[in-house]
Amino acid sequence: MQNTVAEIAARVDQLVELCRRLSEENRSLRQSQEQLASERAGLIARNEQARARVEAMIGRLKSLEQNQA
Repeated sequence: MQNTVAEIAARVDQLVELCRRLSEENRSLRQSQEQLASERAGLIARNEQARARVEAMIGRLKSLEQNQA
């Protein structure tokens, strides 16, 4: 009986440690996810800015082309 209780206690200790490690890993993954989401938002903003500049250049080129014609 005491062996069984000791085995259960050892198993509970293992599960507690596993929960602690998983919790830490989860926290780390959430932090990484937040950082990646922030980086993604920045890249999307930069992409939109670049798109706007390219569209403005195309508009100016078309305007120059029409003025020369």
